[in-house]
Amino acid sequence: MSNQQLRKHINPTWKDRLRIWQLQRKLGFCGKGVYFEKNVAFMRYPKLIRIGDQVVVKEGAKICPCNEQSEVSIGHRTTIGYQTYIFASEKITVGNDCLIAPFVYLVDSDHGIDRSLPINQQANSTAPIVIEDDVWIATGAKILKGVTIQKGAVIAAGAVVKDDVPAYAIVGGMPGKIIGERK
Repeated sequence: MSNQQLRKHINPTWKDRLRIWQLQRKLGFCGKGVYFEKNVAFMRYPKLIRIGDQVVVKEGAKICPCNEQSEVSIGHRTTIGYQTYIFASEKITVGNDCLIAPFVYLVDSDHGIDRSLPINQQANSTAPIVIEDDVWIATGAKILKGVTIQKGAVIAAGAVVKDDVPAYAIVGGMPGKIIGERK
């Protein structure tokens, strides 16, 4: 089973089970065997969040469908790291068996920058993010709007990904470029 080391050390107390039960009730769908650590926040429209079986969400993570038309979906056996932020103005999909490390930021929108208007008066531009199965996104990576990361890819620590990533590619840098391939 993927991520076995992490999951075999989870031993929920009654306080953990109560917290998990309370958070599960807020979501649109929540699978079996999930584990939510303390200080996890499902923000704004939590009924638009779908979480699969055996997902682990670490302390300080924030998952936010930002409006009534947005969606967030997280597949089975995926782990969301400490202080990771997932903000969807349109749609963010994370596949099965993914590892998302601490301090990762996924955001499917950005602001206009036309000089004729103040930035805070300009419309957001959005495009969905798709992260397919068996993807590892390392610490501090940023995934920007419109990106698809195909099956088995690895995103290096600190990378800023603004373009699609092919299956099994290893991407690093700012902006992210292919630096290798999983063998």
